[in-house]
Order: sequence, then structure tokens, then C-alpha cells
Amino acid sequence: MDKNTTRYNVQLYIYDLSRGMARSLSPIMLGKQLDGIWHTAIVAYGDEFFFGGEGISSCSPGGTMLGPPDTVVELGETEVSEEIFMDYLSSLGESTYRGDRYRLFEHNCNTFTNEVAQFLTGRSIPSYITDLPSEVLSTPFGQILRPILDSIHIAPPGGNVINGGRNV
Repeated sequence: MDKNTTRYNVQLYIYDLSRGMARSLSPIMLGKQLDGIWHTAIVAYGDEFFFGGEGISSCSPGGTMLGPPDTVVELGETEVSEEIFMDYLSSLGESTYRGDRYRLFEHNCNTFTNEVAQFLTGRSIPSYITDLPSEVLSTPFGQILRPILDSIHIAPPGGNVINGGRNV
């Protein structure tokens, strides 16, 4: 490996959208314990990147209305330059991660952060986050709520849309 290669730190920001309510209400509503309703973002190159109903967005770390993350996971380092990363995000924003492709259970912020984490570091995000949709949908109440929840597009306010928003 070249000694002059620049390395960039990569973090996973984890937010509980339920602000702790999932922990107390999930046993009653779903019959199983959920510790949170997770929103995640990748922090690299001095910015926070996330996917929602508006597409791929960025902001300063902790700069959405969600405030500071509940948990920060160090994913490692990357040698991918910021220029290559931004080209990669732009490509994703024009195809796979357009705003109109957002689906709460199948194609969400956590799907995005998992893919980006693998691109940058070769590591996945924790499975308790990626497994959450199947955990919810495996319950009778989750199946009843699915039609309502499928119509929800989460886009934390405070980010700058990278790819021009809801491309159709």
C-alpha cells in the first residue's frame, strides 16, 4: 500500500425515530421487543449523507432536525477520494436511490447506508438495523399496518438534496 494514500474516516450515525417509544410500545403492539425505529446516515468527508423520500441528501453531521445521533458506529477508513464518492452518490441518485424509489420496508435509509458503507469500507451496517423491516412485518400487527406504512416517505428536514429530488 502506498504510504501517501489519503485515508478518510467513515462513521454510521444511528437515530431512533421513536425517541425510545418503540422499546416500551413494541411488546404490546407487535408482541416482540424492538429497541428502536432506526434511521441511519453515513458520515464521511465532513458531511452526513442519507436517503429519504427526497432522494440522497447531505448536511453537516447531526445537522438535520433529528439533532445529534443516538449512537455513532466507527465503520473504519476508506481510500476512496471525495471526488469519486460524490460521483458515486450522483450515479446512485440518478438511478437506484431516486426519491421516487423510496420504500419504507424494502428500500430506505438503511438500505442506502448499508450499500454506501460496503462501497467505502467493505463493511455492512449492524444487522439489527437491516433486519428491522422483516421483524415488524413478521407480526400480525405489522401486516395490518403495512399498507399505511408503505405510504410514508421519511426525509429528515435539514439536508441538501444531492440528486435533484424526486426524479420521475
